[in-house]
Amino acid sequence: MSCLRPAVSDCWNGIGVRGDSSCPDLKQYIHCRNCPVYSAAAVDLLDIDLPADYMTHWTHQAAKENGLAKFGTHSVLVFRIGVEWLALPIAVLKEIVSLRAIHSIPHRRDGVLLGLANIRGELLICFSLAEVLGLGSPADAGREKHRVSERLLVIQRDGDRAVCPVDEVFGISRFHPRDLTPVPATIAKAAATYTRSVLPWREKSVGVLDDELLFHTINRNLA
Repeated sequence: MSCLRPAVSDCWNGIGVRGDSSCPDLKQYIHCRNCPVYSAAAVDLLDIDLPADYMTHWTHQAAKENGLAKFGTHSVLVFRIGVEWLALPIAVLKEIVSLRAIHSIPHRRDGVLLGLANIRGELLICFSLAEVLGLGSPADAGREKHRVSERLLVIQRDGDRAVCPVDEVFGISRFHPRDLTPVPATIAKAAATYTRSVLPWREKSVGVLDDELLFHTINRNLA
């Protein structure tokens, strides 16, 4: 199959998330798919005419055996709170937004509930994942200069939506269940309760969180 393609600068494969992640715009856009350069390239590719043998070619491609390694994989969003690297199933992630004001809720000062955050005109419950996991408050020293990396995660499960602040977002990572390791006995009790397993990632240990239990805790604190 052949077709005339427009010249496209695929920077995402060099300095983007599929390359060495050195692109300075990643701090702003988090992932290449949020970048206008990536969107413009997609538009250019969609504008080309399909070749005559398009359907035949991809029918044969789909029929080929792809290998078992590609099947049964899962996707998670990897992020950091303090010195801890954590992950949530991508299925519960609705949006990643910049840090903004959190409005306190009268007579609710239990530590877990931080208040309300305005997300696209909707007030959503904002909770402290650090408090839930018993990670404590990050040190104040040097925190201000890293504040540009902080984000709010908008998550949803079974119709319930909530927001939680994180110190840094890496992006999406795919893995196979066989890559996971058990939660070590040395991990703090609160964190261990909410951690399903540990994902080895870039020489780090990422705790894959139990989103069902997390939302149960949020709803319990709202009661």
